[in-house]
Amino acid sequence: MNKAELIEAMASDAGLSKADAKRALEAFQTAITGCLKKGDRCSLVGFGSFSVSNRAARTGRNPQTGKEIKIAAKNVVRFKAGSELSSKVN
Repeated sequence: MNKAELIEAMASDAGLSKADAKRALEAFQTAITGCLKKGDRCSLVGFGSFSVSNRAARTGRNPQTGKEIKIAAKNVVRFKAGSELSSKVN
């Protein structure tokens, strides 16, 4: 499912226009992004939680040449599915 299909599904399930569903999805994305930028954890009970963790700098290898390269540290977004979502999928 891509973004357009998600907007269409949200619009039909909630009885909204596609424009309203798009604005709602964009507001959700903005809220989650803002929360994660602050370093907070965003939990949606039953669905899951988004969090940020730090991946330390490390040394890797270029697979073509075998030469060692330095990989910089960075923040990564993590998602952990909630129990209700997990049980519906399984």
